[in-house]
Amino acid sequence: MSMKHILFIVTNTHVIGPNKRPTGFFFPEIAHPLEVFEKHGIAVEYASPLGGAPTEDGYDEKDPVQVAFRNSKSLRRLGKSRKLSEVDVLDYDAIFVPGGLGPMADIATDAGVKAAVARAWDAGRIVSAVCHGPCAFLGVKLGDGSALVNGRKLTSFSNQEEFGYAKDDVPFLLEDALVKEGAQFSSAEPWQPKVIVDGRLFTGQNPASGGPLAEEIVKALRSN
Repeated sequence: MSMKHILFIVTNTHVIGPNKRPTGFFFPEIAHPLEVFEKHGIAVEYASPLGGAPTEDGYDEKDPVQVAFRNSKSLRRLGKSRKLSEVDVLDYDAIFVPGGLGPMADIATDAGVKAAVARAWDAGRIVSAVCHGPCAFLGVKLGDGSALVNGRKLTSFSNQEEFGYAKDDVPFLLEDALVKEGAQFSSAEPWQPKVIVDGRLFTGQNPASGGPLAEEIVKALRSN
């Protein structure tokens, strides 16, 4: 198998909502997928709408996988993320959008993100996201004019999870928005892992789903 490459598209949002809640990407949702990809020799690179260093949220020093990421060269590379407009997603085998609350403020509406997702999909690449990351798929129109999520099976951070977490901070409920665009949405109990694969669309529900989602992406890349 030739070397495979994955592009992580990461939020640049630092605060969100009327209460100015500090946010960013959710630390384990990069740390756990990264561990899986690196174990299988898959290269990970980082881009973000604005480039540069994203802020983080949810770091847990009791999790050895997160500690390893904290001390890694990969985290240093993330701190110098490339500007998405200067990256061609076709240079990668897959794109991956980690969650956190941050994406709900920029990734959810960024035209460059939408264009990158559509370009990757239309070229036959794997398109994946976890937790709030699937907000990247909202409003994505494919080459044939259809909405990316319409009729497709997927998951994301659920309404039930959001009610107990950040309902007052997010501009909309992600589950509702995906369903409104025609997604066949399903979810597990709050905070339990769930991964859905529908063709080349790979989604995970929440932080616990990041590692299992990456394992499914690795399987798919190996069979290509």
